Amino acid sequence: MSGAPLIAIVDDDELARDGIRELVESFGYAPATFTSAEGFLQSAVMARAACLITDLKLPGQSGLELQEALRSRGYQMPVILVTGYPNDKHWTRAINNGAVDFLTKPFDDTWLMECLTDAMKLHESSPGCRKK
Repeated sequence: MSGAPLIAIVDDDELARDGIRELVESFGYAPATFTSAEGFLQSAVMARAACLITDLKLPGQSGLELQEALRSRGYQMPVILVTGYPNDKHWTRAINNGAVDFLTKPFDDTWLMECLTDAMKLHESSPGCRKK
């Protein structure tokens, strides 16, 4: 999968993280996993990722705070947020900050694939989406 787009996955729940990683691989993408927002932000993957899938509730920075940190650093990669604790306030904040979607766990495999397809279209149409 050396030529496959790199998808970063941030989730502190090992089962959820591994499940998303397996799905991402099955869709033909190259996953890179992290247990925290801070771990992702300190990695070289941040500059190379075509898309970020992040849980909302994380230790330290939340998924929403991670999304905002990326934007403040000039990174415009597509972001998909996932949560087991949905509410309108978080959904609105995520979408207003440019999230591709906000999925509620457990989510359907085909829905994640559709979100990734949309994210890849955004990534490909915006050559400066990695960093402004």
